[in-house]
Amino acid sequence: MKLSIIIVNYNVEFFLEQCLHAVRKATKKISSEVFVVDNSSVDGSVAMVREKFPEVILIANQDNVGFSRANNQAIREAKGEYILLLNPDTVVEEDTFDKCVAFMDKTPDAGGLGVKMVDGKGRFLPESKRGLPTPAVAFYKIFGLSKLFPKSKTFGSYHLSYLDENKTHSVEILAGAFMMLRKSVTDKIGVLDEDFFMYGEDIDLSWRIVLAGYKNYYFPETRIIHYKGESTRKSSVNYVIVFYNAMLIFARKHFNGQQAGILTLLIKLAIYFRAGLSLLRRVFEKLLLPATDGVIMYAGMKIISLYWETLKFGDGFHYPDAFTFIVLPAYTLIWITSIYLSGGYDKPVRLLRILQGIITGTIFILVVYGLLDESVRFSRAVIIFGSLWGITAVLASRLILHYSAGKQFRLATDENKRYLVIGKQEEATRVADLLRRTHPGAGFIGLVTPLSEVTEGHGFIGTMRQLPDIIPIYSINELVFCGQDIPARTIIDLMSNLKQKDLDYKIAPPESVSIIGSNSISTLSDPFILDINPVGKSRNRRNKRLTDLLICLFMAPVAPIIFLISSRPIGFLTNYFAVLFGIKTWVGFSKSQNSVKLPAIKNGILTPADAFNQKKLEQDTIDNLNLLYARNYNPITDLNILINSIRSLGRKS
Repeated sequence: MKLSIIIVNYNVEFFLEQCLHAVRKATKKISSEVFVVDNSSVDGSVAMVREKFPEVILIANQDNVGFSRANNQAIREAKGEYILLLNPDTVVEEDTFDKCVAFMDKTPDAGGLGVKMVDGKGRFLPESKRGLPTPAVAFYKIFGLSKLFPKSKTFGSYHLSYLDENKTHSVEILAGAFMMLRKSVTDKIGVLDEDFFMYGEDIDLSWRIVLAGYKNYYFPETRIIHYKGESTRKSSVNYVIVFYNAMLIFARKHFNGQQAGILTLLIKLAIYFRAGLSLLRRVFEKLLLPATDGVIMYAGMKIISLYWETLKFGDGFHYPDAFTFIVLPAYTLIWITSIYLSGGYDKPVRLLRILQGIITGTIFILVVYGLLDESVRFSRAVIIFGSLWGITAVLASRLILHYSAGKQFRLATDENKRYLVIGKQEEATRVADLLRRTHPGAGFIGLVTPLSEVTEGHGFIGTMRQLPDIIPIYSINELVFCGQDIPARTIIDLMSNLKQKDLDYKIAPPESVSIIGSNSISTLSDPFILDINPVGKSRNRRNKRLTDLLICLFMAPVAPIIFLISSRPIGFLTNYFAVLFGIKTWVGFSKSQNSVKLPAIKNGILTPADAFNQKKLEQDTIDNLNLLYARNYNPITDLNILINSIRSLGRKS
C-alpha cells in the first residue's frame, strides 16, 4: 500500500464530509487507505461517515483524546509507505496525492512534505512554510516584527516569508493540516508526542525529522484549501493559552540552559500579552458600539433638555442635578438595553431592529413616567424629542459606519445576496433549490455551466469562462461551486484569480444538505435548515434565554404547588435552578435520528413532543416536531409546552 490518510475529527461534520469527498476523488489512481479518528463528536459525524463513506476505516473514540493521541491510534494501524496527516477542514486537488507521492519517491532524503495552502478566499496561508521557533524567531513573531519586515531573513524566519511561495524549498517545520510523512522515518523517530494535546505536535515532529538527518519540503506544485480553525476560534483566550502552552512543552523539550529559559520567558509573556489583548478586544468589540450610542444619545438629550428648559421656563437650569445625572442616564440605559434586546447590535446591522428598540424603550419610559409621582415627572417632551434624536443619530451612525467600514457593519439588506451556482444542470438545479430554501430572501440565483457553451436548460446565464463579465453585470456576492461537477483545482484557480474583493465562495458537496465555506475563522458552514425564524439565530437565542428567566420569575411564587404536583419534586427543584443559571432550558430538542443538523441549543427539560398528550410518538413525528421548532421559534410555544406538561418539570433531561 502506498498511502495511508489519517483525518482526526471533532464536531465538524460538514467539513469532514466535504474533505472525504475530495479525498475519494484524489485516491482513485493510488493504492491507499483512509482513517477517520473521531474524538467523541456530538454532531453526527460518526453516523455520516458510516453512512456515506463505508470504505473509510473509522475509529470512534468515547472521549476527546487530543490530536496527537488520535493520530497515533491510526498511525499504528497504517500500512502505507507514506502517512498523510490531514485536517478535516481541507479540500485537496484531484492529483494532490499523486504529485506528493511522486515527489517523495524521487526525493529519498525527504522525511516530510507540506503543500501550498490557501484559505476560503484563495489567499495564500503563510503557515504553509515555517522555520524553527528559536527564542529570536519567537520574539520577532510574538511582538509583530515578522509582519513588519516579512522579506527579511532575520525577522521573517517564522513563516519563511522571504522564500518564494511558488517554488519548492527545504523547510524546518511543516503544518499539521497537511503533513505527509515517510513511514520508515516515523518508525525510526517515533509518532506524535502525546504531551501535546492540541497544537505544537507538528512542530515537534517536524524538528525530530530534521534532527534524524532527513529534510522537510514545502511543495507548491499542488494546493489545498484550508478553512483554518473551524473547531477553534483563534482569537479566543483558550486558544492563546493552549497554543502557547504547547510552545512551552516544545521549548523545554528541544532547548537547554539559557536558550530554554529565554524562550520560556518569552512564551509566558506572550500568553499574558495575547490573552489580555484578546480579552480587551472582545470587551471592546462588545461594548464600543453601545457605549458610543449611549454617549451620542446622552449628549443629544442634554442639549434638548437645556433648549426645552430655556423655551418653557426661560431658564436653562430649571431641572435639578438629579435629572442630569440620574434621569437622563436612566433613559439612555433603557434605550440601549431595548436596542440590544431587539437585536439592534447583532450583525449584519438591521436598521429596523434599532428603530424597534428605541420605540419600545420610549413606550416603556412613558409608561413608567405615567406611574411616577408628579413631583418627579420632569418632561414628556424631552422623552419624545430625545427618542427622535436617538433614532436619527443612531441610524445615521450606522449608515456612516456601513459606507466607511464596509463589511464589518454590513446592513441587513445586504443579506439578500446574489448568488451564482456553478455546475451541470442536475446538480446546479439541486444546489440552487437548496439555496432558495435556506436563503428565501436571496436577491438573485443564477446558474453557470462549466461546459464550453450554454447547452443547459432554464436559469443558465453563461459559462465559467465568462465569470469575470457575469459577476459585475449581475452584482454577484457569492459563488457556489458544485463539488460533484467542478474539480478542486479549478475551484482554487478561480478563487485565486478572480480579483473581486467582496466576493465570497462556497462549495456544495455531492448529495449533501450542506453548503461549505469559510471566508474567515468565524464563519461556519451553512447547514440545511428551513430558515424562517430559526431558534439558532442570535436574537432568538437571546429571546429564549429571556423567556426561560421570565418563566422562572413567574414560577417562583407557585413553586410550592408545582413541587407538590410534580412527578419528581426534587427533580423539579434541580431543573429549576439549572434553567435559572443557564445550564439547561425549559424546552429543547428531542433525541433525533434525523440527518438534518439542528441548531445548537441547551438541553431541554421538555421537548416539542410534549405539546401532545400522547405517551408514544413515531420517531419520524418527533424528528418533524424538532424541525418545526427549529425553523420557526416563538416564545409562546415554550410557554404552551410548559403549561401542557407542568407535571413533568421534574424529569431527567
